[in-house]
Amino acid sequence: MDDGPVDAYPSSASEYEPPSTSPERRRTRSTAHPEAQIEHGSSANESGVSVSDADDDDESDDATVKSHASGDSELSQDRPLYPRVGDPSDEEDGPSYDVDQPDDRGNAVEQGDGGQGAPTRPFRMHKFTLYETNARYWITGADIRDTQFKLLRIDRTSPPGRLAVTEDETVYDRQQMNHNLAAIDQGNKATGGLRFKYVFWGVLGFIRFTESYYMLLITKRQQVAIIGGHYVYQVEATDLVPLTTGSSSSFMRNRNAEEARFLGIFNNLDLSKSFYFSYSYNITRTLQQNIVAQRQALSDGIYPGHPDYNDVFVWNHHLLGPARRVLDHAYDWCMPIVHGFIDQAALDVFGRSIYITIIGRRSRFFAGARFLKRGINDLGYVANDVETEQIVSEMLTSSFHAPGPRLYTNPTWTSFVHHRGSIPLYWSQDNSGVTPKPDIDLNLQDPFYEPAALHFDHLFMRYGCPIYVLNLIKSRERTPRESKLLDAFKHCIEFLNQSLPNDKKIIYKAFDMSRASKTRGGDVIGNLETIADDIVAKVGFFHN
Repeated sequence: MDDGPVDAYPSSASEYEPPSTSPERRRTRSTAHPEAQIEHGSSANESGVSVSDADDDDESDDATVKSHASGDSELSQDRPLYPRVGDPSDEEDGPSYDVDQPDDRGNAVEQGDGGQGAPTRPFRMHKFTLYETNARYWITGADIRDTQFKLLRIDRTSPPGRLAVTEDETVYDRQQMNHNLAAIDQGNKATGGLRFKYVFWGVLGFIRFTESYYMLLITKRQQVAIIGGHYVYQVEATDLVPLTTGSSSSFMRNRNAEEARFLGIFNNLDLSKSFYFSYSYNITRTLQQNIVAQRQALSDGIYPGHPDYNDVFVWNHHLLGPARRVLDHAYDWCMPIVHGFIDQAALDVFGRSIYITIIGRRSRFFAGARFLKRGINDLGYVANDVETEQIVSEMLTSSFHAPGPRLYTNPTWTSFVHHRGSIPLYWSQDNSGVTPKPDIDLNLQDPFYEPAALHFDHLFMRYGCPIYVLNLIKSRERTPRESKLLDAFKHCIEFLNQSLPNDKKIIYKAFDMSRASKTRGGDVIGNLETIADDIVAKVGFFHN
């Protein structure tokens, strides 16, 4: 399989000129603090539409459809603040740890910080190798061409609750990295030397239960899409590595009961399905946000640095907390992943090759299984919150760039976004599983609809105006179930619109899709197409 995408960023040194000096920063850090608290995210302005639906087999949802209305620099040559890890100049000659290719001779390059407040050019690594000694883990990271490398050291002797990681800022060529590994092996000969474990594809983060930290690694991946020359992968297998001395199997056998219980709960998560990542494309944000951010960086004359990840859709946000605290360049090593769905299909339209890409991003807030999580919480986050983006492109060229001097101007890219989530009211259902159609309980009446107001505030911040709400739940029932939510949600929208300007009011439309499908001669698809035409006319879509 291909290791990843070509670097789609500008490659000429004249396009970006980061400052050549770097502030002094610590290169080795340790943490004994609890995991980072959840942060609330927001994103760029886009227009929006919202849809709500529920039927006998599914929950009542407020699905909000949002469309986008509208419309290698040179690396710093500063010396690192500490000697290179395993510098072979001070060691005896040892065996060569070749990383599968002939040596490429050249000079090491230090990755500078770009000056105070200025983002650095990220060093994109696409392939990682895990080594171990009795006291440490060593990770090498290689770029897509397998010619430049970085080195990470993880201490296995730290006391419980403390994560000690050393990141070598220097970028090495192959020969230098082989010499470094040989020096590490030579220095640990008395305890068995440096041992190769396996190749992996990224770090998902670090987690601690009651004892030592664990490191979660991606050991198998599968390419599922290519967007603008950037490959998108699905996680197919992971490995949880305890950061302890001795063998991992021995630690697993001797751990305490509480540690075993929490570890068992974590291992029940199936990370081999529905989790996606990309080395060079920010899948946590929409196509419009990514392209606009790149254009703005070009206009400001700066390199954009690492992507501005939308932590609402970063599933492993909690796992990345320790890495962000101890590493200066955490996202060089760690991969933010999205829980959801990504697929791509090619169509032939009158001889023109069209690619349709669907990206579904599930929010990490108020997430949970069906019937266990319903409605909204006090912070304005709804259950089963999913943002779905449809990207349509004519694949004359896979790049975001068009011929000419300007970048990110390929006019063959379009995008439309909609949002789906549980109806933003306090409601619940019986989760015992005894009743096939459990009754809906509006268990708390809020006359001011404060959580719903927070929910729509989030949507306004994320997508802008207008927001179009399409409610597809049942309007007539012999025994009122969903219809109770229909009336309550309508009153909620009417109340919130009282405080909004005329040009910012939430657009609301209800359509009983279930009843239309059971009516003789009812044209459900035709009605939905008419509604879709009205939605697109009001909110538009993004065309690059």
